[in-house]
Amino acid sequence: MRRFTTLAAVALIGGALLAACSSGSATGTSAPGTTTSSTGRGSGSPTEAPVSSEPAVPAESNPPGDIPDNTVFVPYHSAKGGWTVTVPEGWSRTTTGTTVTFTDKLNTVQIDARPGTPVTLASARKTDVPALAKTTRAFKLTSVTEVTLPAGSAVLISYQANSDPNAVTGKQYRLDVLRYELFHAGTRTTLTLLSPVGADNVDPWRIVTQSLKTA
Repeated sequence: MRRFTTLAAVALIGGALLAACSSGSATGTSAPGTTTSSTGRGSGSPTEAPVSSEPAVPAESNPPGDIPDNTVFVPYHSAKGGWTVTVPEGWSRTTTGTTVTFTDKLNTVQIDARPGTPVTLASARKTDVPALAKTTRAFKLTSVTEVTLPAGSAVLISYQANSDPNAVTGKQYRLDVLRYELFHAGTRTTLTLLSPVGADNVDPWRIVTQSLKTA
């Protein structure tokens, strides 16, 4: 009986030690060197160069980005964002949070509307341009100007950027980007147009920008 009691005590002590060791390992920190950028991409390492530092890819001599003249445009209304815009028929549409994106090959129309503050030339240069430079591939600013759209006054940030690498070939294209920022009734609406450098999309982009209506 005495021997049995001693063995039981040893077993209890051993079990307690094992539980303590297991509890200690469960509180380990996550793997170091993994961070998530403001664009939602994992950077992989805090020392990894940001996407903005990659070199600009050469512009194509014959870019595959002209929107055909016979393209039919159709209106799209976002009940959540309270805006309406006319976009080329048949383009794929994706919605992420408050952002709606229409894409066909290398051309993109993206609209985002959310509560915000008034936008000015000064605020765009001080806040928006530096933010874009940090999160955009090979960002190169072209200009920051004030423009007037049927939807109201806007700040236009024009710049160039590299496209994301093709998932299969890894090929990238140099893009022209037009980013229109508008403010009305507590909501900041951003309309962004992307196409390959050299593509002749002046008329299609005019149709899109002239059609924008905000809440």
